Amino acid sequence: MSLRINDVAPDFTANTTQGPINFHEWIGDSWAILFSHPKDFTPVCTTELGYMAKIEPEFTKRNTKLVGLSVDPVGNHQSWAKDIEETQGYLPRYPIIGDEDLAVSKLYNMLPADEPGTSEGRTPATNSTVRSVFVIGPDKKIKLMLTYPMTTGRNFDEILRVLDSMQLTQQHKVATPVNWKPGDDVIIAGSVSDEEAKTIFPEGWTTIKPYLRMVKQPQQGQQAKQS
Repeated sequence: MSLRINDVAPDFTANTTQGPINFHEWIGDSWAILFSHPKDFTPVCTTELGYMAKIEPEFTKRNTKLVGLSVDPVGNHQSWAKDIEETQGYLPRYPIIGDEDLAVSKLYNMLPADEPGTSEGRTPATNSTVRSVFVIGPDKKIKLMLTYPMTTGRNFDEILRVLDSMQLTQQHKVATPVNWKPGDDVIIAGSVSDEEAKTIFPEGWTTIKPYLRMVKQPQQGQQAKQS
């Protein structure tokens, strides 16, 4: 099954390092980030899981839950977590899914649906496509998908930046320009007429082109004004 942005994230029940979860129930009214790994005890993934443990409080501030996945049993994850804490200085406290039957990897189109077998005997190379990040909203729909090669560590600061953009643009009628960072000017959404913009953005904006109108970033959490 191919997945696209705005598809409902496939639901599942799985064992994790914090016990069994039903994915949609576990998300609840929060945002969620599911990030996957080909195999336990792999070097790049070790650094990634450690860094996510370090910055988890930043996601918590944004009402966002983290859940990892690796194509190995939960018992292996618990041993791996000790290595992660020893080498990276942070112990993962978010759940990590055990996907030894490959079910979640197949469900999220990271492995072919007809892929045979279990995690037993598989190598990072045979699981190399299990290197994806899914950002899922409280509506249980996929908001972002990224897939990285095994040899390139993921930039989770970028995931925070994208999350800030998505939460801002969900609340306000704006879009964020290239390389935007929180606090930078934003773009008035094309669906907003100049007349409506006068009500929503009474302090004014800068028109570069009729379709490119820059305005100060609305404050996150500030109630969007309606015309």
